[in-house]
Amino acid sequence: MYSSGSTCVHGFIFGARASNDSRRSHYACGMTCQMLDGKLLGQKVRADVKARVSASNTVARLDAILVGSDDAAEVYAQSQARTCDEAGIHYVLHRLPADSSYDNIAGRVLLLNTEKQVRAIMLHLPLPVGVDVERVQSLIAPEKDVEGVNPANIGNVVYGRRSLVPCTARAVLELIESTKLNLQGARVVVVGASNIVGKPVAVLLMRSNATVISSNKFTLELPQLTRGADVVVAAAGVAGLVKGDWIKPGAVVIDVGIHRVISPEGKTTTLGDVDFESVSKVAGFLTPVPGGVGPMTVAMLLRNVADACLKI
Repeated sequence: MYSSGSTCVHGFIFGARASNDSRRSHYACGMTCQMLDGKLLGQKVRADVKARVSASNTVARLDAILVGSDDAAEVYAQSQARTCDEAGIHYVLHRLPADSSYDNIAGRVLLLNTEKQVRAIMLHLPLPVGVDVERVQSLIAPEKDVEGVNPANIGNVVYGRRSLVPCTARAVLELIESTKLNLQGARVVVVGASNIVGKPVAVLLMRSNATVISSNKFTLELPQLTRGADVVVAAAGVAGLVKGDWIKPGAVVIDVGIHRVISPEGKTTTLGDVDFESVSKVAGFLTPVPGGVGPMTVAMLLRNVADACLKI
């Protein structure tokens, strides 16, 4: 995916906080694009979570519900168990039959809500056909909803109240902040307006006093909007949508999309919502796919678990 002609280099940029104008002029002089390594930043977050858990007298525990035996969900659950173990978090997986009804799944969620030893709950997807995912997610007690999918937690983002923020949205903000870009007054375009990613990301950035445009499939002249943005968050769910000529030189570009594409030869390639080759020649900072938002989302889940269990 990454050709030898790419101008991106791996690593984070740390140091003094720069103004948006000085950063723009700096990149205009030809500075190469910097890869935002979500694995590296995620490792730092996970180390912090492990230290918090180790220093606490409270048991950190994540209760996850898995319905059926979907291969991808099964692999994710196993990976999640290992990740939790590394952070000192006890992982409990609740398996339900593949033909479970809404009542069966909702009943397990409500039961976990009432158990005092359970402080962090998440729901693996997909659910059986016909079961309303959002309806089930809305049943998870807000204080135990470590994915931040309960409408109460998403709504709290608007008011800036302490709550469990959606993991991917929180990951996007952390990655942007790692560039040291001054978000106050920065122009941001969020491409995509889903309830779990696009909208919460837009609100979080507004809370940072950025000037935010939230776009959707009906937005007119989208490339013109993104060309004027200091930050572009691509979360539309369309592979390769954002092109290099959509991006202002030096902009921060966060790619939330992940698409597994199979070539005619049977080779699987993972792509994002950003056309990596063209955007990497223009952007100042760019997240790879894989290795960008994904690892940070996992790290944010662990942070939410620690926040929910340790209450500190």
